[in-house]
Amino acid sequence: MARSKTVTVAPARKPKKQYKLLFMVLPFMVLVLLFNYVPIFGWIYSVFDYVPGVPILECDFMGLDYFKMIMKDANVIRALKNTFIFAGISIILTPLPMIFAILLNEIKSGPVRKFVQTFTTLPNFISWVIIFSLAFSLFSTDGLMTSVITKITGAEQAQSVLSSKGSVYWFQTFLAQWKTLGWNSIIYLAAIAGIDQQQYEAAKVDGAGYFRCAWHVTVPAMMETYVVLFILNVGNFLNTGYEQYMLFKNAVTAPAIEVLDLYVYRIGLENMDYSYGVAISIVKSIVSVALVVIANMVAKKIRGNTVI
Repeated sequence: MARSKTVTVAPARKPKKQYKLLFMVLPFMVLVLLFNYVPIFGWIYSVFDYVPGVPILECDFMGLDYFKMIMKDANVIRALKNTFIFAGISIILTPLPMIFAILLNEIKSGPVRKFVQTFTTLPNFISWVIIFSLAFSLFSTDGLMTSVITKITGAEQAQSVLSSKGSVYWFQTFLAQWKTLGWNSIIYLAAIAGIDQQQYEAAKVDGAGYFRCAWHVTVPAMMETYVVLFILNVGNFLNTGYEQYMLFKNAVTAPAIEVLDLYVYRIGLENMDYSYGVAISIVKSIVSVALVVIANMVAKKIRGNTVI
């Protein structure tokens, strides 16, 4: 009778712990902790009437009085209206980087495509101070473009767009899009690069041209990326920033250009009303989180899955 051979099974190896990867990401985790979570402790200033130089616990306790003031402050309502207008226009124009990426991908000449991409991406690295200087030299009362318009129209003096209240929304939107269009299109170009080329070949076999290939192959492949970025933009709906608007603000454009972030900067740092500024920032943060949750729920209803 043959003896049965016993087979010894080696014990399964435990997966190695990637300590190197942990140490690589640790500095970035520390930065996020310092700049995104530690400042949350400053929210305590919103319930005290903080006076610089006085310990916070020795200041008068205000409770929710500053939060009640927000609803009665006409300046907050005005700043909130301007924020909604700028943010709403930005949300409407979110497809522009995707469209630009599709058009850029259709350029067959490699050097030309690289030149266009570099030329449109560079403005993102130009500070708003320099952009304001360029805009002032071109569109101020004595600027180059204003002088050309004056000669063409025959008017005695053309009005500068920098000091026109009616030009604030479209002009600031134009500058923001010019600055960020090329940079925002990079992630869409990466999404296009990941599309299986066999899908294009199959579409061309079926008789599809460039437009139909873009509409039926490129756009559906980019929609997941677009939805993620759209939800992030919705979450930043109230975070329009203040650098651009602070530089272009003047006595004429102030009522239309002062957004919520700029108002918080003016109240908290210029007027030194720290507690009220913190209260407005807290409300803004809560609304932003709520918008992200709502946008993600809508995406789940439409697409059948959450993307964040």
